[in-house]
Amino acid sequence: MQWKNASLKYESQTDRLILKVLTPNYANAVLNFQNRNRESFEAYEPTRPANFYTASYQQAVLKCEWDLALKQQCIRFYVFRKDDPQMIIGTVCLHDIRFAAYSCTEIGYKFDAAFRRMGYASEAIKKVMSLAFYDLHLHRVFARVMPENKPSIYLLESLGFQYEGVERGCFFIQNRWADHLRYAYLNPSTDN
Repeated sequence: MQWKNASLKYESQTDRLILKVLTPNYANAVLNFQNRNRESFEAYEPTRPANFYTASYQQAVLKCEWDLALKQQCIRFYVFRKDDPQMIIGTVCLHDIRFAAYSCTEIGYKFDAAFRRMGYASEAIKKVMSLAFYDLHLHRVFARVMPENKPSIYLLESLGFQYEGVERGCFFIQNRWADHLRYAYLNPSTDN
């Protein structure tokens, strides 16, 4: 079992994508990404503070994310296409990274509505899972998804995540406690 001193690259690539942990100077690019997808993202996320859609708020978020990434507590990769490395098309995040006996993390992801159903999410998630398993040496990656989010359920199942059950009322989403389905994927190179 590997402990927290695992190494991780803060920029990685796939055949078509660049995945990067961003510094606060990317605030405007992140704000553009959030604004382009405001309606589709908000349906599955907690109510946003009034100043969420400002560059200063996004800059503060990026500073916090950078600090958490350095501590290997939470690592958000922003996804860019290689043929347009200035425009963010998605994010894949390892939340609540736990080492030692837990050796797990929750994965979250969201992609620009204009770039869905092109295989980008699957490609990026596979890369981040590889980083979780082989760079961070984690044993388990799990995901939560709302029951009505059929495209996300299909994505998880197509990637080999196994359904584990329902977490009743586990997140306060848009002024209501929402159930989530829980899926998990175990590191194929560790003992189950």
